[in-house]
Amino acid sequence: MKIRAFLALSFLGLFLLFPGVASSGDPSLRAEKGIPVLVYHRFGPVVSDSMTVTTPVFESHLKYLQENGYRVVSVREMLDHHLKTVLPPDSRLVVITADDAHLSVYTTALPLIKKYRIPVTLFVYPSAVSNASYAMTWDQLRELKATGLFDFHSHTYWHPNFKKEKARLSAAEFEKLVDMQLRKSREKLEKELKVKADMLAWPFGIHDPWLMNKAAEAGYTAAFTIERFPAGREDHPMALPRYLMIDADRGRAFEKIVNEYIITGKKGNGNGEKG
Repeated sequence: MKIRAFLALSFLGLFLLFPGVASSGDPSLRAEKGIPVLVYHRFGPVVSDSMTVTTPVFESHLKYLQENGYRVVSVREMLDHHLKTVLPPDSRLVVITADDAHLSVYTTALPLIKKYRIPVTLFVYPSAVSNASYAMTWDQLRELKATGLFDFHSHTYWHPNFKKEKARLSAAEFEKLVDMQLRKSREKLEKELKVKADMLAWPFGIHDPWLMNKAAEAGYTAAFTIERFPAGREDHPMALPRYLMIDADRGRAFEKIVNEYIITGKKGNGNGEKG
C-alpha cells in the first residue's frame, strides 16, 4: 500500500501539472477516477475520542458535496454499476458509510442525513445492539430503515480482533470463531431488519486472503477495509478501501480525499493491495 500511495501522489501531481501524462508512457499505468468511500464512527458536539467527527465538520462535508456537484451513492449502486466501468474524468461520486451502529448516528447524524437526503450504509455488529449503552436499539435501526436512506450490513457479530484471536486460539478454534462471527451477524441482521446483509466491514480493517475466502464462503459479496484510497474497478471485492474519517479531515483535507485519483493497470496481489 505504501508503494501505491507514493505512486498515486506522484502521478496525481504530474497529472495536474501536465495533463498529457495520463495518456502517454506506459498505457497500462494511468490515473483514473475512483470512488472515495468514507467511513465514520461517532458524531458529537466535541471530539470525545480519535474517531469522533464533530457535528459542524460532518455538516461541512455534506454541504461541500452538495455545493460542488457530487452525488452520494449507496454501496450497492457503486458495486452494481459504477465499479464495472471506467468512470469519466469529471465523475463526482462518493459513498458514505458508518461502522458500529453507535447511538450518535441516530441522535446526531440522522437529522443531517435527512436534511441532505443522502444514502448511508451502516455496518453493524449485532451483539451491541439493544445491549450496549453506546449502541442503537433494534427499534432505532428500524426507524432508520423506514427513512429509505439507510442500508445495513455486517461488521461481524461482536467486532473481534482477528489477529489477536488467531494468536491465542488453535487453528480449528480460530476457524470456528471466524465462521460464527461471519454467519451469525448476517443471520441476526436479516432476521431483525428484514434486509439482505451480504456485505462486510472488516473489524479494525484486518483481513488476509484466508479471511477473504471465509467471507465469500459465508455468502458475502463484498468487504471493506480502512485503507485510504478511492475504490476502483481493479480492487479485490473482498478488500475494498475506505477513508477512516476523523475530525481533522476538514476543509482542504476533505477536498483532497474526494478529489483523489488512483493509479490503475497494476495487478492486485489477492489481499486488496496493489503492487
